[in-house]
Amino acid sequence: MKNYIFTIARGFGSGGKQIGMQLANELGIECYEHRILALASQYSGYVEAEFKENDERLKGSYLINKLAAIPLLLAATPEEREFREFQSQHIRYYKYQEQIIKELADTKSCVFIGKCADYILKDRKNVISIYIEAPRDFCVQRIQNRMGISVAEANKKIEKTDRYRAEYYEFFTGGGDWMCPVNYDLTINSARVGKVDDLSDCVKLIKLYAQMKFGADFAE
Repeated sequence: MKNYIFTIARGFGSGGKQIGMQLANELGIECYEHRILALASQYSGYVEAEFKENDERLKGSYLINKLAAIPLLLAATPEEREFREFQSQHIRYYKYQEQIIKELADTKSCVFIGKCADYILKDRKNVISIYIEAPRDFCVQRIQNRMGISVAEANKKIEKTDRYRAEYYEFFTGGGDWMCPVNYDLTINSARVGKVDDLSDCVKLIKLYAQMKFGADFAE
């Protein structure tokens, strides 16, 4: 197998982003999240006549280097907005975002967090799609620890962010349910598999499944 891909969808506060980044670090591969959207937003400013030229440039080492130049965002990033307010903006970004994800998946092993990557790559045999979720109290505690906010504020951010993600996924997948377990290879309750301050067992579980699915083709 040329490469293997992990996609991670996650409830806000469940630790999915941290799990994805730790998984990528342990495997020595790249983790992509907001950098895909950041690059897609740059290219969405081109007029349609320039699209073909940029389409040809969003490939191989050029694409990888462009993404590497965008700083990795480690902090929790809640959504304070409503999806419908930015729907038209995301429509402009999406064709680039989809192209970037497919090109990266063709080129190298990596981890994608969010961005409908599980749907975009759903027909590929070298992909493991994962959904990370946890009970509300677990998510609230993690958000409080990371952001230093009250229980009420943490609950509000979880509700807004998860609603945004669900509406985003439904819109771009043609009615797909972001939380539906049959969309994924694995659905992990991070509160049961991990701990508030230690999600390493979640990473171990994903790696164990990768060994089962890919066999000798999967090398840590």
